[in-house]
Amino acid sequence: MSPENKRYGIVYEDDHIIVVNKPAGLLVVPTPKGETNTLTDLLNLELKSRGAEVNAHPCHRIDRETSGLIVYAKGKSVQQAVMEQFKKRLVKKKYIAFLHGTMRKNSDTLKGYVYNKARRKTELMITKFRVLDRRLDFTIAEVEPVTGRTNQIRIHFKELGHPLVGESVYAFRKDFRLRFKRAALHAKAIEFNHPVTGKRLNFNLPLADDMVNFMRLHP
Repeated sequence: MSPENKRYGIVYEDDHIIVVNKPAGLLVVPTPKGETNTLTDLLNLELKSRGAEVNAHPCHRIDRETSGLIVYAKGKSVQQAVMEQFKKRLVKKKYIAFLHGTMRKNSDTLKGYVYNKARRKTELMITKFRVLDRRLDFTIAEVEPVTGRTNQIRIHFKELGHPLVGESVYAFRKDFRLRFKRAALHAKAIEFNHPVTGKRLNFNLPLADDMVNFMRLHP
């Protein structure tokens, strides 16, 4: 694989799983438009170039704009074992979010509902957060989604009146003084049981470079 295509970083790999640092702007899997330059495609190209006879399958999703940790399984049976942990809420994920405005509470548990079109039903969303720092015009928070609904974090903070800095789907960027080229959300940490050995694994990443630079510009 050519270096310019390897935009992601492998944080951990063994015979069963791969933990990847996904850059912002890269899709995990194709949308209905059928994109080919996805993280899953690139990862499988790398495995093929190594002579591996197994495919990598994502065990969960983070959206295109979000940077950070995502877990892949080598083979479908391992994928199912990890996905089962997500269903049972055995996986702990933590994000760093930049939120417009000044959050008054230092921590809270947010609850709400979102309609799932595919399942044709309303589903509960639960998100915990704690404030790490308050800057001029924005708040830095550590966010832990208890449930795993699509765009849950983005929806919760929009409803709270503090959308993500750079948010363009659930809020209008033009309504805010601060500008960022994407939704400022980074998947910082993930903890789960190894699907084969059962050992508890915990991975942490530093903040994405573009978010670090934003903090420097807005002390």
